[in-house]
Amino acid sequence: MTDQSIEQEIKAKGLTAPRITPDDIEANITNEYYFTAQNGVIGANCGAINGPIVHSLCLLTFCVIVLRNGFTVTGESACASPENFDAEVGRKISRQNAVQKIWPLMGYELRNHLAWVHAVMEDPSGTKQLEAIAE
Repeated sequence: MTDQSIEQEIKAKGLTAPRITPDDIEANITNEYYFTAQNGVIGANCGAINGPIVHSLCLLTFCVIVLRNGFTVTGESACASPENFDAEVGRKISRQNAVQKIWPLMGYELRNHLAWVHAVMEDPSGTKQLEAIAE
């Protein structure tokens, strides 16, 4: 089941409470970068590699996603059979794995916001919070 198919089911059931949607996730992404482990090793050593680079490093793809607030998440995709390696597929899978890490982060942020709104509605003057601080 994909995020989009779950989103369709939620809409079909009329679930309208505040929630994170796939569109919210996408809107929170400002940049994404892709590279293989081989690219990383070469970059980390400024191109000066002593000895051969292990071929399997070419089969490990990373995706780094930068969110609006500057936080980063990563995803990876490793290909077991070199004959099956496809750079585009590796990028898609590594991005999908990175996006899955964004859901709990944004869910936590939304839950925090909802708890704050609830607290303000229960005590608009903030008296309870001030009393708790004073104790």
